[in-house]
Amino acid sequence: MSWFLKQPRWLQIVIINLIIILLLVGYVFWPESPDLRGLENAGDPYDALIRRDTWGVPHIFGQTDADAAYGLAFAHAEDDFMTIQQSLAASRGQLAEIYGQSAAPADYFAKLLRIQELLDEKYESDLTPETRAMLDGYAAGLNHYAALHPDEVLGVTLFPVAGRDVAAGFVHKTPLFFGLDNVLGELFAEERQRPVSTEPITAGPPRLRLPAITYFGSNTFSIAPDRSENGETFLAVNSHQPWTGAVAWYEAHVHSEEGWDAAGGLFPGTPIILMGHNRDLGWSMTVNKPDLVDVFVLEVNPDNPNQYLFDGEWRDFEVREEEIRVKVIGRFYWTVRQEMLWSVYGPAVRQPHGTYAIRYAGMEEVGLVEQWYQLNKAANFDEWQNAMREGPLPSFNVGYADKEGNIYYLYNAKLPLRSPNYDWEQYLPGTTSETLWTEYLPFDELPQVLNPSTGFVQNANSTPFETTAGDLNPDPAQYPVTFGIEEFMTNRALRMRTLIEADESLTAEEIAVIKFDLAYDPASDVGRIVEMLLSGPRPTEPLQEEAIDFLAEWDLVASEESIPATIGLLTLYYLVEQEGVEIEPSELVDGLFTEEQVFASLELAVEHMYANFGRVDIPWGRVNRLLRGETDLPLGGGPDLLHAIYGEFAEDGRLSGIAGDTYIMLVTWDADGNVSSQSVHQFGSATLDEGSPHFDDQAPLFAARQLRPVWLDEADIRANLSRAYRPGE
Repeated sequence: MSWFLKQPRWLQIVIINLIIILLLVGYVFWPESPDLRGLENAGDPYDALIRRDTWGVPHIFGQTDADAAYGLAFAHAEDDFMTIQQSLAASRGQLAEIYGQSAAPADYFAKLLRIQELLDEKYESDLTPETRAMLDGYAAGLNHYAALHPDEVLGVTLFPVAGRDVAAGFVHKTPLFFGLDNVLGELFAEERQRPVSTEPITAGPPRLRLPAITYFGSNTFSIAPDRSENGETFLAVNSHQPWTGAVAWYEAHVHSEEGWDAAGGLFPGTPIILMGHNRDLGWSMTVNKPDLVDVFVLEVNPDNPNQYLFDGEWRDFEVREEEIRVKVIGRFYWTVRQEMLWSVYGPAVRQPHGTYAIRYAGMEEVGLVEQWYQLNKAANFDEWQNAMREGPLPSFNVGYADKEGNIYYLYNAKLPLRSPNYDWEQYLPGTTSETLWTEYLPFDELPQVLNPSTGFVQNANSTPFETTAGDLNPDPAQYPVTFGIEEFMTNRALRMRTLIEADESLTAEEIAVIKFDLAYDPASDVGRIVEMLLSGPRPTEPLQEEAIDFLAEWDLVASEESIPATIGLLTLYYLVEQEGVEIEPSELVDGLFTEEQVFASLELAVEHMYANFGRVDIPWGRVNRLLRGETDLPLGGGPDLLHAIYGEFAEDGRLSGIAGDTYIMLVTWDADGNVSSQSVHQFGSATLDEGSPHFDDQAPLFAARQLRPVWLDEADIRANLSRAYRPGE
């Protein structure tokens, strides 16, 4: 200090300013730590035992359901804590606080839907004490893990989480499956994207809709005892999802002494099994695409921008201001204040080309988690169906089977009862109560098939009117075009129908063969593409000629060894990207494309093969790959196959799998009602931990299209145990 006082005044000022600058820089860039005090005791009220089997799959044992949910949260956090946190932050509108400006639109979406206000209003009234206790247990498991691993925590205000935050994830994520985010994004285009309807919708071929978040597709089928060789009942649980991220599957088995004993798949941040089975019954889901979202063009009062015309009167918007906290750099944040509007229809947004309101099925429902919880604990078909009947789940095809030999298909949807005087695929006038729908088609009138004499039901994102064989399907004439129910088949649905109908005495081994089928139906788009190429003008370019010669020998099977599959499917990949082509990779039937576009895509495919591999006779497995850390495996399968694989091009020209078949489970009840199941995951249970042996230990099984046993009984789990511990040990 004495040295400092002896320095010239100007030097003292420089030194002081440098110290201030260093302190400011240190403050900005020094990592900000979350306040997790008290959370280290979050697990004290709960007691759960986690048993991980030799594949790393967690089997959670608890005295109560809340105990089991607590253990499930802790186990899943060990394998994928980051994605769980991202899901929680998304539903709370806090992503921009973690990731900056690029995440602000996602926070806007969450706040526009009033998710937090909705939970304030309905969380306690709409969820039973049992459900809230289970959610609290799950939240405690996450809080306990966060306290023990503060270096893994995202952001500084995300924790503690509460049970209502977990319920919020269902409210936030469910509308994404029927494309609400795409519709909202459409409103933020530079110009209005659709006309305002002035006349009724006309019947005819269904128009292509905006894709849902899971455009990659799914499969489910159920087989009754009288169609199996040994009197078994079969269920295929086979959702197609992205391989990583917020809707990537994770496998677990949950057991409590309160009657919860279910195994199957769940998403990051969900406290219950979303698809799978208990001892008595099982279920699976595929995305359906009825018209569940409507956009209304509002007429705003020129003298008062906070009013809109409805039934001849000016109504006031509910206007509020929401804060979106955006991380700028280090500890610096910027708070953006954004206007939020609410109308008689629902949320509304102002744009230069108009003011729009949105209404969607299941809006302002918080009971979604309770419905899935009831499905987990149902003991028979009546209990399970009642959970579907009474619950708010707004979409999804559902396949079902149980130990009594019942099989069932349900086109589950909250189908709005709309006026027939408008085309509901366009925008609607928002000035009249004639366009304000408030009721849904009753559950018992939905398309559904129970125990058909054909002995099977199936769906692969396809029409409900071709669920089984013959005249036992729902009648499309009973459903007006305003519902927007699908009328198309996918290749997967065509193949399931063909394979199942060809065998009246199915075995478990044959069920697996159907599930992993690699063939395209001749009526599929891929079949049409090949037919166009073979019947069209002969190319003059030698490499294209060679490609056509290979295609002439293709049996439409996308096996690893197939050279024609490489040519045909690379042509498909390039065709999908062409301007003017209307074709969805998960629905390769009746796509719109021309012979000219197909030949142009073949040319690009041949160029791709020659540029990256130096030849066109390349086996499909050399191109189609499972890449995971150091794992690099050949794959069969492809778009819209029962063994669906969707890839994106890597720098070396190969396709790296990113979606499609993920968690697969095949369930069997024998003639005495005893359940067993087999499953496989495309990677393994350790979603993010590259150092874990379970990061990719199931990849070889998946690539070989093989399954492994699911252990439910404690004796079997102990016999195949890698470790057992309680959270925090």
